Amino acid sequence: MSEPCRLLLFDLDGTLVDSAPDIADAVDQALEAHGRRGVGEDAVRGFIGNGAERLVHRALTGSRDGEAAAAEFAAVYASFLEIYQAGLYVRTRVYPGVSEALRDLAGDGWTFGVVTNKPARFTTPLLAAAGLDDWFAIVLSGDSLPRKKPDPLPLIHAADAVGADLAQTIMVGDSMADLQAAQQAGIPAICVSYGYSGGVDLAAHGVDRLIDEMSALPAAIAELRAR
Repeated sequence: MSEPCRLLLFDLDGTLVDSAPDIADAVDQALEAHGRRGVGEDAVRGFIGNGAERLVHRALTGSRDGEAAAAEFAAVYASFLEIYQAGLYVRTRVYPGVSEALRDLAGDGWTFGVVTNKPARFTTPLLAAAGLDDWFAIVLSGDSLPRKKPDPLPLIHAADAVGADLAQTIMVGDSMADLQAAQQAGIPAICVSYGYSGGVDLAAHGVDRLIDEMSALPAAIAELRAR
């Protein structure tokens, strides 16, 4: 029997790629197609993190916990999906240091996975467009399993699927959904400060390490493993 691998699980939006510009364009075009004013990129950056449906509810209501009227939500959501699919990688960019960190950590024996709340119809083509798809042994989207982050199920499932020990698994993300999923799975969480945290101070919620750029990830992992 082979030894369990060491696994790094990465969030996608706000962690590996800055996708907010294209998401915001799609949200605003969808709103405007149904007689609403766009909300702008700054607002959308604060709305990302819990999947496309929650994003559209937030854009329609202006509240992170808001619920739009069912008929209007359905119309705007359908438009958003279509528009975003057509403009998935126009202004989106891979964050600085991501490719270098993946290369260095792969050389150190780590296996990689993506766990995102983004719908699968966007996840795979976005990773391919960004040139990142070959790095990951497993990719789980928000609709891959019955539950998504902050539920720990996707993290536990990913570790099991690639033959990793949870004791040798780390979550890397940018939001409370990532942090809470890691905490409930009983694994460390390293969060980036540059992503889409919705204004939440992750340092105040028990994150194991907070880094300002992806180039700092190998050192943060080494610190965690040395404690």
